[in-house]
This record gives sequence, C-alpha cells and structure tokens, in this order.
Amino acid sequence: MEARQLVTVADFLLATLKDERIELINGEIVKRPMARFNHALAQSGLSDEMATFKRRKDGGGWWIVTEISVRYNQHHCPTHDLAGWRKERVPTPPAGVMETLPDWVCEITSPGHEHKDLVTHLIRLQTYQVPYYWIISPENKTLIAYELAGEHYRVVFSKECENSEDCQRVFIPPFQEQGIDLGYIFGMS
Repeated sequence: MEARQLVTVADFLLATLKDERIELINGEIVKRPMARFNHALAQSGLSDEMATFKRRKDGGGWWIVTEISVRYNQHHCPTHDLAGWRKERVPTPPAGVMETLPDWVCEITSPGHEHKDLVTHLIRLQTYQVPYYWIISPENKTLIAYELAGEHYRVVFSKECENSEDCQRVFIPPFQEQGIDLGYIFGMS
C-alpha cells in the first residue's frame, strides 16, 4: 500500500490560484460547495448581527470576518464561514492567511457537507483549543454553540426555530452581553 502524501499550505496556495472554492482539510484539498441563498442569508445575517461587537472601541471588540482561511498547521488550512478574534489579543487587523488561532468560529452547514462541519471541524477546533464553535443549519433553522470546558467542547446553547415568535434575540457566549437575533439570521423577521 502506497502512503498518501499530505498537501501543504504552500501547495494549497498554488491550487487556489486555479480554483477559489477549495480548502485544505487534514492534508487534502477539498472542494467547497457552491454558495446557496439560505447559506448566504445566514452568513450575511450573522455578520450584520456582529457589527456592534466589531465596532467597539473601548479596548474590547472583535475582528469578525467571513470566508477567512486560517492556517492551523502545515496540512490544515480551512476557510471558515465566519471567524473572530478578540481585539485585545489581536490589536491590529492582520493581512493574508490568518496564522493566529481564532477565539470564535461559526460554520454554516451545506447539504452533503455536514460531516465536515459537525465532525471534522469540531474535532480540529477542539484539538487546537479554539474557545467557541458555533454551527448553523439554515435548512433546519438551528444553531448549536460549543464552548471549551477544559480540553473538550460542551454545548452551551442549542435552538431550533420553528417560527418567528420562537426565534427572537438570544444571548450566547461569547456574545451574550448583547445577543443576536436568530429570526433575522434565518430570514424570519
């Protein structure tokens, strides 16, 4: 049996010149799914809801960006739907592929690619000790939020929105101080 050769970040960066919808997952170049309306609506809605956290100038605040590649190691450089860094830890906006581990990551599931978000990313982010990981499913109108407790994630929030009254402002770590409007994120309000 021939050993599989792992792809490096350098190999991956060359490949992205040809195809922008790829990412490096565990040493393999993986095609990302085509963007869908529900996915884009949830991503832009959550980004809108995060604006107040991004604009804070009192020493707190966050850098929160969409579609960001983060280099975790030589063979793992996924592109997260949204990721955030506390400004107290990363005081100036970085450039290029992000080398600093995020404080928060949110992935939005795509049909046929759920395993990557629900298992692969969850295990990797837990291994690298990313403090918060959220998973949003636009199809099911659900949000699950994980927080590190020691070395392992624990669920700190889980919600399925069945209607707009059921899906209002929620207060989820690390953004519990102001909350986010789930109805807005899912296009229900």
